Amino acid sequence: MTYSLYPGCSLHSTGVEYGASTHAVIDAMGIEMRELDDWNCCGASSGHAVGNELGVMLAGRNLLIAQQTGMDLVVPCAACYSRLRHAQHSLSEDGGLQQKLGTSVGIAWKGGVEVESLLSVMVDRVPSEEISKRVRKRLSGVKVAAYYGCLLARPRSVTHASNPDQPMEMDNLLSLLGADPMEWSYKTDCCGAGLTMSRSDQVSRLVGKLVDRAAEAGAECIATACPMCQANLDMRQGDRKMPVFYFTELMGWAFGLPEADKWWSKHLIDPRPVLRKADGVGAAAR
Repeated sequence: MTYSLYPGCSLHSTGVEYGASTHAVIDAMGIEMRELDDWNCCGASSGHAVGNELGVMLAGRNLLIAQQTGMDLVVPCAACYSRLRHAQHSLSEDGGLQQKLGTSVGIAWKGGVEVESLLSVMVDRVPSEEISKRVRKRLSGVKVAAYYGCLLARPRSVTHASNPDQPMEMDNLLSLLGADPMEWSYKTDCCGAGLTMSRSDQVSRLVGKLVDRAAEAGAECIATACPMCQANLDMRQGDRKMPVFYFTELMGWAFGLPEADKWWSKHLIDPRPVLRKADGVGAAAR
């Protein structure tokens, strides 16, 4: 499998451990993803807040670059994925926007680029047995709340998610790693990341509610696919100290990848005590 990869700003900066774990996992699985040449910020979340057209143009330029590769585009960050899907949706319905974008970038819009989240690729494009057979250290005993956030699955008209209010893709993937995903009703609630600088008080309230509900459900950690959500949940919990993983970090640890130990130092809440609870018996050892 070969794809284009849009990393977005976070995977090279505040979410560098998401970027590192993404590359480590796809390399281990033999999946080739080629980072887009000369990509630009998709505008999440300030660009589209200024105006819809600006948001479409920022994300749309990346779609035109991807269009030239002839490959489907994979997006790890949920916020970036949302903006690229929104731009794709808007462009497909508005010929005027297509013309403006093409004139601005110098590439005619043709469409045809499939934009997929990294999570959907792992669940829908990779056979489950391909993941299971790579597990060397099972996450047995690790109770985790799969947190999708408000952007990965909604709105359905843009994401085409099969169950936008109760998605199960991450839950199913974590189960393949041996983890125990908890049932909870807040997996798509907003953490307030777009307001993290301007209204930190409201963000802390939202994050506190999410972590409290995850704990009530029996979870001892949270897994996510969004750098904005991970950063928010990791640093605004208050008194609780619940580790927040990227799902790719848990995949890399379960695969027994040696570089996984380097990722934990980037976390504000140390996730290693939770991982020590796992039985660590790999599928290959059974």
